[in-house]
Amino acid sequence: MASPHSCFRGWQSTSHVAVALVSVLILSSARLSAGGRSLLELYKPPASALLTYHNGAVLQGRIPVSIIWYGRFTPAQKAVVTDFLRSLTTAAASPPAPSPSVSQWWSTIDQLYLSKARGSGSGGSARVALVGQATDEGCSLGKRLTLAQLPQLAARAGPRKGGIALVLTAQDVGVDGFCTSRCGLHGSDARAPGTAYVWVGNSATQCPGQCAWPFHRPLYGPQTPALVPTSGDVGADGMVINVASMVAGAVTNPFRDGFYQGDKDAPLEAATACTGVYGSGAYPGFAGNLAVDPATGASYNANGANGRKYLLPALFDPATSTCSTLV
Repeated sequence: MASPHSCFRGWQSTSHVAVALVSVLILSSARLSAGGRSLLELYKPPASALLTYHNGAVLQGRIPVSIIWYGRFTPAQKAVVTDFLRSLTTAAASPPAPSPSVSQWWSTIDQLYLSKARGSGSGGSARVALVGQATDEGCSLGKRLTLAQLPQLAARAGPRKGGIALVLTAQDVGVDGFCTSRCGLHGSDARAPGTAYVWVGNSATQCPGQCAWPFHRPLYGPQTPALVPTSGDVGADGMVINVASMVAGAVTNPFRDGFYQGDKDAPLEAATACTGVYGSGAYPGFAGNLAVDPATGASYNANGANGRKYLLPALFDPATSTCSTLV
């Protein structure tokens, strides 16, 4: 049976000592790992709640990623996501993107998490490889999906052992809990041992204020102006934020016994422990100090392949209990 970890995005920057800004986490049933958006509130985690390694498997070495596009996506939307995935590994981006870069963000995951779980001769640093894509434009399972159907779709992507199947649903496709309790999730399925899956939905017409902030005004909380999206597409750029967050969780805690904080069925993970933080100085309603493209006015914190610019979530540093940002 599936073991999803759901993501509901909001303001969240955890520390075991200081008062942190976090979202209300609304988590679903067994093996859901959260990283989504919700009402803002002040929260002080218990001193014992540390994001630690629980001695389980992580994904490392060569990580094959396959995608299934469920519903209708434009070629431009697909390119935003696939260029992001190719940007994760320096060798896949030619020429290399300038600093700060997507590959530097990925290297931070490797340094803060994967290297701590890596034994000698274990396959080296994590390298993402986009190995395949499938399309179900006609929505063969309908336009209202249950969580139980997500592993079925993931299987159609052709996941490979040690890899991730990425299920992406179009803006007119509903998924249980989408917008109300999650923007995406990651999990595993016993029918595909050794693999993980990630689901993220396009929130453009359903809930951009919850799942595409800061590129859209939030539904709740401080009503600061929305930032200009990096590709010009609020839905696609919001998806990248959530894909990044969920992939970070999938590689560091793919089977519920890797790196996480709190209850394993409702954990905070590498990126979800810093939800809503994108640059230094972030606070509720303010994503942080970001770079701005002078040509488009778009806000970003990472350069990617093919001249792309992206906004990626901060990553929690377990050693310092702070959120590590690129800018």
